[in-house]
Amino acid sequence: MSLDKIKMVLSKELAGLEERGALKGKETTIIGVKEAERDKGPRYFVEGYGDKEFLRMNSNSYLGMDLKKEVIEAEETAAREFGTGPGAARFISGTYKPHVDLEKRLAKFHNREAGMIFSSGYATVMGVLTPLISQDTIVISDELNHNSIINAIRLARPKDRKIYRHNNMNELESNLKECIGNCHRVIIATDGIFSMRGDHAPLPEIADLAEKYCPEFTEGIITIVDDSHGVGATGETGRGTTELTGENRVDILIGTLGKAMGVNGGYLVSDAEVIEYLREKAPFYIYSNPITVSEASAALKVIDILDSDTGKRMLKYLHEMTVYFRKGLVNLGYEVIEGKHPIVPLMVRDTGKTIELVKYLKDNGILVTGLYYPIVPKGDEEIRFQICAEHTRYDLDYALNILKEYKEQTI
Repeated sequence: MSLDKIKMVLSKELAGLEERGALKGKETTIIGVKEAERDKGPRYFVEGYGDKEFLRMNSNSYLGMDLKKEVIEAEETAAREFGTGPGAARFISGTYKPHVDLEKRLAKFHNREAGMIFSSGYATVMGVLTPLISQDTIVISDELNHNSIINAIRLARPKDRKIYRHNNMNELESNLKECIGNCHRVIIATDGIFSMRGDHAPLPEIADLAEKYCPEFTEGIITIVDDSHGVGATGETGRGTTELTGENRVDILIGTLGKAMGVNGGYLVSDAEVIEYLREKAPFYIYSNPITVSEASAALKVIDILDSDTGKRMLKYLHEMTVYFRKGLVNLGYEVIEGKHPIVPLMVRDTGKTIELVKYLKDNGILVTGLYYPIVPKGDEEIRFQICAEHTRYDLDYALNILKEYKEQTI
């Protein structure tokens, strides 16, 4: 059969994305890494740019764990012992001891009864929300929640869904009142750290509202927080937004191993009964291979580091460098969004100018990510800088100097 007809349709859609400035285009391919030396952090080599070195400021690996020798060694050792892949889904024969050990360690790390790992953070969100959303469930969601939450709700087809303006607790309370008498179960879903802005959800206020209105529903209110950008990057010991806000009443906490942890995979922690139910009902868990045994072993080593004095020093340094860079942008006259997370958004508020600045930075050896509609609302176009514990003061000063030159040229 021919694909000619459908290819015409797809080409038209791609052309439309390009016309709207929403086409992501060709991906940047990293072909090598140069280790940190003297006053410089790691540098990256990109396909098509020869031996030109790039400072990477768009990585989710906030602590640089992916390049830590002891983490790499833990992964290599496990691969030699168990092989490169699990070979099966968990319920067949794909469960290895490091998987079980990691789940127990993650639960202990977050002071919860049990934990459960998935193949990715995205799969975790999909795997958690879809089995918990019944036909008599109403889901209430922050308007800036991650795409994974949005698509999980669509896939589950709840009785109704309500969206509240970003971090607007008055609207959340109004939504809860509207649900009374209209459903048995309510799920409040929110990001912990919002990936496009670096700000965080007011978890104490959300927990207070859930506690206040829970008696109104026969199956209660479940709070679900996706803290994929928070865990390992915020809080004195890297516990994320719950530690940052001092709130421990979140019912289900979702995290990822693929950002600050520097490995791969996703997870959740909760009460043991919830975990037992999801092992039986979450299709993204049941019918998919887990992360490799070597990845699980690397993640265990990362938690060892986080739970040490070394981990605390790394987090303290990360916070100091984030404050330094954010202040540097403000001093140059750039608009930023305040926050404590190492995501530092430089607000451009125009798609064309965002694309132009991304190119200027890349031409000067800095890798960043531009965000524009439909990824962010129109008028919120930005450059998302992401600070890493591997960045040095020299690195940040270099980026600030390039941004200073750009601003002087465009005035």
